[in-house]
Amino acid sequence: MKKRFHSGEQVAVVILGAGPAGLVLGNLLLDRGVDCVILERRSRAAVEGRARAGFLAAHSVRVLADHGLAAGVRARGRTHRTCLFRSDRGEFTLDYGKLGQGEVHTVYPQQELVRDLVAEYLRRGGDLRFEAEAEEIVRGRVRVRGGAEVTGRYVAGCDGHRGVARRALTARGTRVDRWDHGVSWLAVLVEAPPSMAAVGYALHERGFAGHMARTESVTRYYLQCPRGTDSADWSEDRVWSELATRMRTGEFGPLKQGPVLEKAVVDLRSDVLERPGAGQLWLAGDAAGLISPSAAKGANLAVLQAELLAEALHRALTTGDDSGFARYTASCLPRVWRAHEFSHWMSGLLHGPAGDGAEAGYGRALQYARLDSLRDSRAHQDFFAENYTGI
Repeated sequence: MKKRFHSGEQVAVVILGAGPAGLVLGNLLLDRGVDCVILERRSRAAVEGRARAGFLAAHSVRVLADHGLAAGVRARGRTHRTCLFRSDRGEFTLDYGKLGQGEVHTVYPQQELVRDLVAEYLRRGGDLRFEAEAEEIVRGRVRVRGGAEVTGRYVAGCDGHRGVARRALTARGTRVDRWDHGVSWLAVLVEAPPSMAAVGYALHERGFAGHMARTESVTRYYLQCPRGTDSADWSEDRVWSELATRMRTGEFGPLKQGPVLEKAVVDLRSDVLERPGAGQLWLAGDAAGLISPSAAKGANLAVLQAELLAEALHRALTTGDDSGFARYTASCLPRVWRAHEFSHWMSGLLHGPAGDGAEAGYGRALQYARLDSLRDSRAHQDFFAENYTGI
């Protein structure tokens, strides 16, 4: 049931968005005794059913565990420590769990994490209002579609890169630095067990293909496609045929097939706000910066930012000391940019240039030089492992 709004409502923190950033932040604030409300424009069914990322870094799992939010991850998550690369030069597996800082990933579908976080937030007595779309923010006052208002001493914008929180901040002059990778992926969710023990990255002259385990019965695949592609043009037969070609199943064995559950085209773009907030408005997750999915960093950055922002908000609300927001900015931005740098590096590794001209040939040669270094150089492998698993 949707909760009603009451005239003149006031809370300590109004959180916009019930994705990983907003839900982790809300739970951490409740854990510290801070009064908050989460406003989410979509329905609960839509929020809890949307299939997104599935890779949690070790730091994200530690944050969840430290605050009593990791029961589902511990019970149903699966540890991954290797990734596999295929090309016309063969195949090799990289055990990144033995490299760098020795950390691994936990595979846990984001929609399951969201369901866990929603349930725990409500169990703790949190106020979460679905189908409540924020339309305007004026200082700490949030106007919701339909005319209702909620006022907070602070507003935390966790409502994505198209949300009202980002618009409110950029309207004050905050700069957004952007990059278009010039690459699109057809993201396909299939009802089929994983075909590989690891994440699989396939380099092919027809474009990149990726294999990402989600559960024992569901797998995510990616196919590089031209910008402007319509997912409706890709039949199930075409999807499986192209995956077989790019993943070289004739050489390495067939894929486990099943019905396609979802198809969507993702344009790989990235951006970062020059600062994640000001005054009473502070952002986390995609609202503060959108990162391409090349290195699976989005949800992990959201958890990190929620952890740091919760500390800053708690300090400001309980002691009146707002210096924590400066520390939030100083701690987040370097880590965000390192994540973007690695995501950009991964994009260069996975996506060769189109065409047959001299520049395309040069670009593909660089792509394979990166792959060769990753296969043969321990220094490059340690770099990869540290950045692949770390934030």
